[in-house]
Amino acid sequence: MNKDYEIIVTGAGHAGCEAALAAARMGFSTAIFTLNLDNIGQLSCNPAIGGLAKSHLVKEIDALGGEMAKVTDKAGIQFKVLNKSKGPAVWATRAQADRALYRKYMREALEKQKGLDIKQESIEEILIKDGRVSGIRSSACSYKAGAVIIATGTFLNGLIHIGLTNYPAGRVNEPPSLELPKSLAALGFKIGRLKTGTPPRIDAASIDFSVMEIHAGDDPPPAMSLFTKEITNPQLPCYMTYTNEETHRIINSSLKRSPLYSGVITGIGPRYCPSIEDKVVRFKDKVRHQLMLEPEGLDTNEYYANGISTSLPEESQVALVNSIKGLESAKINKPGYAIEYDFVPPTQLKPTLETKLINGLYLAGQINGTSGYEEAAAQGLMAGINAVLQIKNKDPFILGRQEAYIGVLVDDLVTRGTNEPYRMFTSRAEYRLLLRQDNADIRLIEKGHRLGLINKKQFAAFSNKISRVEKELKRIRTKRFKPDQINPLLRQLGTSPIKESAAIYQLLKRPEVKYHDLLRVENNRNSLSEDIISQVEIQTKYKGYIKRQAELAEKFRNIEAKKIPEGFTYKNINGLSTEIMEKLEEVRPLNLGQAGRIPGVTPAAIALLMVALRR
Repeated sequence: MNKDYEIIVTGAGHAGCEAALAAARMGFSTAIFTLNLDNIGQLSCNPAIGGLAKSHLVKEIDALGGEMAKVTDKAGIQFKVLNKSKGPAVWATRAQADRALYRKYMREALEKQKGLDIKQESIEEILIKDGRVSGIRSSACSYKAGAVIIATGTFLNGLIHIGLTNYPAGRVNEPPSLELPKSLAALGFKIGRLKTGTPPRIDAASIDFSVMEIHAGDDPPPAMSLFTKEITNPQLPCYMTYTNEETHRIINSSLKRSPLYSGVITGIGPRYCPSIEDKVVRFKDKVRHQLMLEPEGLDTNEYYANGISTSLPEESQVALVNSIKGLESAKINKPGYAIEYDFVPPTQLKPTLETKLINGLYLAGQINGTSGYEEAAAQGLMAGINAVLQIKNKDPFILGRQEAYIGVLVDDLVTRGTNEPYRMFTSRAEYRLLLRQDNADIRLIEKGHRLGLINKKQFAAFSNKISRVEKELKRIRTKRFKPDQINPLLRQLGTSPIKESAAIYQLLKRPEVKYHDLLRVENNRNSLSEDIISQVEIQTKYKGYIKRQAELAEKFRNIEAKKIPEGFTYKNINGLSTEIMEKLEEVRPLNLGQAGRIPGVTPAAIALLMVALRR
């Protein structure tokens, strides 16, 4: 059926799903196009969501009204908080997910969403009229739209490599998109080439788990979403083993048939998630590398061999797997492979993820050079929101680096660009003590409510939580313990006793003292929920550090407030080098802060820019 839409989304991976849901929930007629309805929300690589820095993105998506965290909780089969022994800025929740359940629940979310149509068609051309997107042409017909969001993952000219054999594919057993990249190139976009990979999948019946380290999740399992009351799926463990010298010998002897080392692969791979052959070659002194066997789901015997991503020939994969302790008799159900694909260098985008070349055309996900489900979903959400706001003639929704990891992600991409698959780390955020995973709702849920993505009931529950946190903080500032009440506990905890009465607030500041410890001394106290207790404890213990970082963030905000007018001409600035002028013209920064983050733009150039702006 030939139908017009306000928003069209191409691709139903993590970016596409979030973009389409956001647009439809904001009241716009939306269509999402996919090559295969059965693979909506596919976990193409590892069966896991979250992890270091990535859970910050997931929880921010959740606080803004996105879907990823909710689906993860419905599909999760192991949940664990990482870095719990460290400070709260680097705490991270990671969930193993059942692949089939994740697809099921994400597809259900799309199918139940009012105003959202799902179509299985191949998009072949972006239609333009007077410098603005006007719709798309699919393999079936043409559709008009006010905005188009491209979220095609690894499908643009996708090429799979197993040994020296390669064939066109977007994923295994799925055709690539060949016409759409031609359309983008014809419109004048620069196109680059990246590579990523995946490890073999192994039959559980052939694995000797008894000789491996067992890694269970937390009990009770910590939910990923703010809105999940309870995790109901059975929980499964993971298992750890290691490569060895024989594994490395097999890999080294197979390199001549590796597409990575024989020059067949031209795309740049992920530095922080290299293939096992890359690890063996680059880290010659390392005698072993970790391998984590992760369950693919509740109703499958397949295990994902996390840590040995490879594109070696199948016979080499069998030999290297069988050389590993516990996998001597292992059977590979699906071999690992590498995939090369086209991407659009993201300095061609505005901070809204709209392209600079074509008004109303947005890009989100791996097409922008990122790796990871979480990074893709965050971009999809932002693209969907901004596409709606632009059609409404409303101000764009741009998160600052001091407001969210999503802000860091988008700013890094559009300001600095990337020539390798971009992955989020906590080290990328300058204000990570402010941007904790536990306070994503405090930072962002009000914004989600204003956008219409957080409903009244959800916002009321959040407001009640904040009220209870503030009430408890007030109580512990006034409630005091006498020395004879508290000193036995303080000595037991290895901290110095008090000589006169002290407020709970002062005692809780001590590193050795936990809220639950003090609860043991109080009588007839109703315990609070764990998320409220966590907020009370963090806001008490880290108050000084948080205050100092908030002051730095405020200074940063002042710099960001110095706007650069749209259409500002850099070539008229005396003393600015041609190289720096070209960088500024390419990125077209919105403000002085963004200009200063462009690689190669010096403090002296910023000083000249400030003078020119004053004039």
